[in-house]
Amino acid sequence: QVWHHSVGLPQMFACSKSLFISDQDKRKHFCLLLQLFLGNRQEVGSFHSRMIKVISKPSQKRQSMKNADLCISASSRVALFNRLRSQTVSTRYLSVDRGAFIVSARQWTAFTITMGKCARVSCVFTRVGFICYGCVVQLVCTESGVTLPPMVIRKVNKQHAILDVDEPVSQLHKCAFQFRDDPHAYLCLSNDSIIQYQALSSVRDPSRVVLNDGSCWTIIGVEAVEYTFNQGVACIQTPVTPFPVISGLEVNGGGHVAMLEIHGENFNPHLKVWFGNNEAETMFKSPKSLLCVVPDIAVFTDGWRCLRRVITVPLSLIRLDGLIYRTSFSFTYSPELHLPSSVLRAVGGGRREGGTEGGQEEDVLLETIHQEFTRANFHLFMQS
Repeated sequence: QVWHHSVGLPQMFACSKSLFISDQDKRKHFCLLLQLFLGNRQEVGSFHSRMIKVISKPSQKRQSMKNADLCISASSRVALFNRLRSQTVSTRYLSVDRGAFIVSARQWTAFTITMGKCARVSCVFTRVGFICYGCVVQLVCTESGVTLPPMVIRKVNKQHAILDVDEPVSQLHKCAFQFRDDPHAYLCLSNDSIIQYQALSSVRDPSRVVLNDGSCWTIIGVEAVEYTFNQGVACIQTPVTPFPVISGLEVNGGGHVAMLEIHGENFNPHLKVWFGNNEAETMFKSPKSLLCVVPDIAVFTDGWRCLRRVITVPLSLIRLDGLIYRTSFSFTYSPELHLPSSVLRAVGGGRREGGTEGGQEEDVLLETIHQEFTRANFHLFMQS
């Protein structure tokens, strides 16, 4: 997917549907490469996906901890699709459009699958965070945040939902979603809409429920990789890739001289670290490490009396030609307010003559806070 956020430019979408791996290819993992060009054939860059595991067909065996990589984890991203009579041309995906759940033959949506309380399910898999049949789950759209009601995930076998199975949910398994507050209703597609299908219990086996084609879903884990950059006022003539990625931050020192070491990938000598709108002195150590001097807190305030509050600024990487790489990291300045006992005695001496508070004692307190701020603690936060 390619999204334009500039005013007046339409949002653009692209998809590839005819991807396959031949039977002769024995690789167990692969990744996708997207080469992006502007209309004038100027290269934007080459973007890589994360590694994708090759699954030839769904496992029919009960999963164990040895092949836990095939299991669906709680809070992971999944996609759901329905395929009528195993025909590829009839594949339709659960999707979200303008805040409503729909089915689409062209576009799929990634959902975060969260796990609720499972009164009847108790196994080692749920304790380590894997989704098991019989668990209460919710599907949350990763883009819009809209959520389906709580549902119980059920295993499907020959168009029947099996109610007494508690094994782990695995990649490419067929499953059904039973609404928790209406046990007879199941998530179902009808044309391009999502409905609740009223299922009937099997006459031969009360532990099974008869479903229709639209109530049988295939579940698969998915990954989303996002790249965000801004040309600023400059006209960029070179590709934006390789894209620098920050994985962690480490502070060394403190007070007037604090150094921030940035760990990640694809760093180069042409990158500078910015704290908000202020450039930091940056040193290139390796493609996986940058070192910079933490700017003084005073550059973010109008006066030192404002330094009594915590200040958080975003971190960005900016290339020398003006290309801006936004990051999900921020840096927080936090003052130390542990005052010396001598100051506490001076400030805590009580009221001045005339019964009024403040004045000279407040000035002592503020001056001490200012002095303590020069020995500030620095804390790092990764924003979700």
